[in-house]
Amino acid sequence: MSKKGRTAIQPTREQNYPEWYQEVIKQAELAEHAPVRGCMVIRPGGYALWENIQRILDARFKETGHENIYLPLLIPLSYLEREAEHVEGFAKECAVVTHHRLVQGEEGKLIPASPLEEPLVIRPTSEMLIGEMFSKWIESYRDLPLLTNQWANVMRWEMRTRLFLRTAEFLWQEGHTAHATAEEALEETLRMLDIYVDFVENTLAIPVIKGEKTASERFPGADRTFTFEAMMQDGKALQAGTSHFLGQNFSKANEITFRDPEGELKHSWTTSWGVTTRLIGGMIMVHGDDDGLVIPPKIAQTHVVIIPLIHKETDEEKLLAYCTALEKKVRGVQYHGRPLSVFVDKREMRSGEKVWSWIKKGAPIRIEVGQRELEAGQLSIAKRNKGHKDFEKQTEDELLATLPMQLDDIQEALFTKAKSFRDDHLVTIDTKEEFYQFFKKGKGFALTHWSEDPVAEKMLKQELSVTPRCIPLDLPAEEGTCPFTGKKSSRRVVFGKSY
Repeated sequence: MSKKGRTAIQPTREQNYPEWYQEVIKQAELAEHAPVRGCMVIRPGGYALWENIQRILDARFKETGHENIYLPLLIPLSYLEREAEHVEGFAKECAVVTHHRLVQGEEGKLIPASPLEEPLVIRPTSEMLIGEMFSKWIESYRDLPLLTNQWANVMRWEMRTRLFLRTAEFLWQEGHTAHATAEEALEETLRMLDIYVDFVENTLAIPVIKGEKTASERFPGADRTFTFEAMMQDGKALQAGTSHFLGQNFSKANEITFRDPEGELKHSWTTSWGVTTRLIGGMIMVHGDDDGLVIPPKIAQTHVVIIPLIHKETDEEKLLAYCTALEKKVRGVQYHGRPLSVFVDKREMRSGEKVWSWIKKGAPIRIEVGQRELEAGQLSIAKRNKGHKDFEKQTEDELLATLPMQLDDIQEALFTKAKSFRDDHLVTIDTKEEFYQFFKKGKGFALTHWSEDPVAEKMLKQELSVTPRCIPLDLPAEEGTCPFTGKKSSRRVVFGKSY
């Protein structure tokens, strides 16, 4: 509980940002570490956020003609070996199943008994497996475009993990499509990128920079990789999602062919695209404060929490009856086509503890109702994006008439605040000296000319832990000179430290 001179979350963001992040997740009861190294258990509050992400995006995918499928978790090792660049890119992160059946050994210990005929890789991504299926499903140009998506889990054996941001197992969606022409495939790649960006900015209230990855940062096996990068409150970049134009690389590796209208056999052009539970981590780091989680209304599990303030002089029965009636009225209000989600906290615990539990969980609007509110006919309204002591007095009629607008105001305020922070920490740099000084002492992103020199890139990683995040799509071409090599450059690239 917050006390005078203290905050609900210790340490604060300024004191220790990584530990603050972990403590916000703990206090908000979103997730915790699993018994298996690097994995996480997602608690109901965290999973509700993922369900909302899934619900909204799934509807968008289906509106654009995509259909959901499900692929097996296990992939034959030989499938990954078909595309050399792809397997090289994921080899260090693969977890491999080599045996089945357990038997009791000495002292009753269980040991693997029967080797598999072929090792099976636990899905790190599904391009090679979907390629096998596409090669069976596609015969003619009439079968194209083939637009699929799956909601699944994957495993990438990360050495350094952090809840939601980078775990050995995580949840995601992965879209896979096949097309008759390169133009159609590239159009699909950019369409899905735009759907992601619209969702992240308008639903999660996270401003992003939309761009293309440099050659060294591309998805293994892709011709082009597009990304959208978000800035966290510590100035680091989070790759929030990617969309890949795969060209014909995976198509040729898996013999995904079709007969065109003239009967000629051709290879398809394919794409893949995905976002993960990392979006929840990004939302926490962009909007959270030193009192805990702050959730944008459009993604919140609970829009409004009603807290009865019960003291010795309170007519408890009358107060609880009023709160229950108010709950029903609030639930009857529509918010973006759905009834508002509202909860009356009737737990038998001190009012202050209830209040702080909801502050830490980030509920957008908190209504506190006590004996004084009943007698005065005015409710005490607190909005999570403002200070915990900042209350507004509203009558019940005023509240019910304006709730959707108030929630949208919170949504807009969160985006505006995050964008102002991002813009204030996005600098244009033209010299190596300025670049080094910025990343040694400051925080944020740098827009700098870049010649994509691998030696210079390795140097920046080693000396500053900085990488090229993307080539902004909305930034016009600009002739200049790379400050690290002196070579000509036709564009600026976003640089930053990243998660």
